[in-house]
Amino acid sequence: MQSTLENLSSLERRLTMALPIADIDKRVDERLKQIARSVRMAGFRPGKVPLRIVAQQYGPQVRSEVIGDAVEKAFTEAVRGQNLRVAGYPRIEPKESSDAAQISFSATFEVYPEIALGDLAQARIARPVLTVGDAEADKTLEALRKQRKRFEATDGAAEAGDRVTVDFAGTIEGAPFEGGQGSDAAFVLGEGRMLPELEAGLAGAKAGESKAIAVHFPADYHGKDVAGKEARFEVTVRKVERGRVPEVDAEFAKALGVADGDLGKMRAEIKENVEREVKQRLGSRLKSDVMQALLDTTRIELPKGLVDLEAKRLVENARADLQGRGIKMENLPVDLRVFEEQARRRVALGLIMAECIKQHDLGAKPAQVRALVEEHAGSYEQPDEVVKWFYSQPERLAEFEGLVVEDNVIQWVLGQAKVEEKTVAFDELMGGTS
Repeated sequence: MQSTLENLSSLERRLTMALPIADIDKRVDERLKQIARSVRMAGFRPGKVPLRIVAQQYGPQVRSEVIGDAVEKAFTEAVRGQNLRVAGYPRIEPKESSDAAQISFSATFEVYPEIALGDLAQARIARPVLTVGDAEADKTLEALRKQRKRFEATDGAAEAGDRVTVDFAGTIEGAPFEGGQGSDAAFVLGEGRMLPELEAGLAGAKAGESKAIAVHFPADYHGKDVAGKEARFEVTVRKVERGRVPEVDAEFAKALGVADGDLGKMRAEIKENVEREVKQRLGSRLKSDVMQALLDTTRIELPKGLVDLEAKRLVENARADLQGRGIKMENLPVDLRVFEEQARRRVALGLIMAECIKQHDLGAKPAQVRALVEEHAGSYEQPDEVVKWFYSQPERLAEFEGLVVEDNVIQWVLGQAKVEEKTVAFDELMGGTS
């Protein structure tokens, strides 16, 4: 096999190869003879179909398959011989040849870039810290109570925090408009789900009352037909319900999974869960800063093919997510460009981290994986059995190995950079607890 290599750019290469037709013809003939030994055709006994008839029937397909296999093998051998690391998939194209005794083709592809890790000595990373105490556990307890709020009908006037159920009919300049009518619409006053004037107009209303409420739609309202216009709503209040949060008692503790209703156990479990969630969120923030430091300090040219593949993968994930929510994707085309920046970031981080792992021996050690598996199993009733389950099939450990490698990279970066602790507020970290 003859081959020549061209550098089209810093990462793009074109490999031109030629295969002897005699070798192709020989392999086609061998494969057709194999088919002839077992093929069934009307009018012939199995294995007795003449080779020329087999060739007429299967020849073009077999020849295409043989050429495809030969090209793939030749390409693999050529890039191995040139010591090339191919990124993505090659684009194979036939080429005209002046030699009738051979088949020529070209393979255009990209190679992985050479990566020079940047200097992290000047990188500044904020390590977020937060100590979970009784105050944080109490805030979480209150949030859990609010999540279990029950609404009960009341004859009193509606106020902030009450749930109202209404029928409404809206008009603009006396004419109904699309989306302006509804029945049995329920919402909580003060949550901002409805227009402010509508909520304000319902404050003080009682079940059975009807009111006319003027509403001004904002100029940037999502409904373009009504944006910036004045509307009048005739509203009938069907129900007013007041929220009642449960008392912190044995029944509440049982509802949270404490079988014997012990309040001490409940508070201890809440605090333990909060500590676990805080640790996870702090780790996520730290990881984000570390990854950004890697990106900021290492300049890298990305193979376009890898970015395109990652963008397509992100699109497929988005499609699957939306379809899982019942959204029909045929009506929602997804533009690859929307995911390009995210894809570039992910590919860059993957390449940089791989170089870190290789240069500094940051691969997962068995003891590290075992420790992480045991930590994970600790949240189950029978942790020893969970550990055995993971180790009964080694492929189940892949996720833990990935997490260990990621943490190794993070710890290595923290050892190189300037790290400063930064206290974060509980509400800010958790995104609010109400």
